[in-house]
Amino acid sequence: MSAKGFLEYTVPWLVDSPDEVEITEIEGEAGGVVYELTVAPEDMGKVIGKRGRIIRSLRTIARAAEQEGGRSVSVEVVD
Repeated sequence: MSAKGFLEYTVPWLVDSPDEVEITEIEGEAGGVVYELTVAPEDMGKVIGKRGRIIRSLRTIARAAEQEGGRSVSVEVVD
């Protein structure tokens, strides 16, 4: 499973408004990729989690999923 596939599957399960979840893939520097998560304003806290635990976990698993491709991965939550 790719990092984007993982995020597309997981993030909608974390929020109350799964229809408003958007995941944008942007090519970063040195062949890396940045995934921007856009969620409803009331769901921001659910994606970030207490002290950032949820987003940190999402980033870690996304990086592990993308290691096979050899690209660096960054996951950002945008409002």
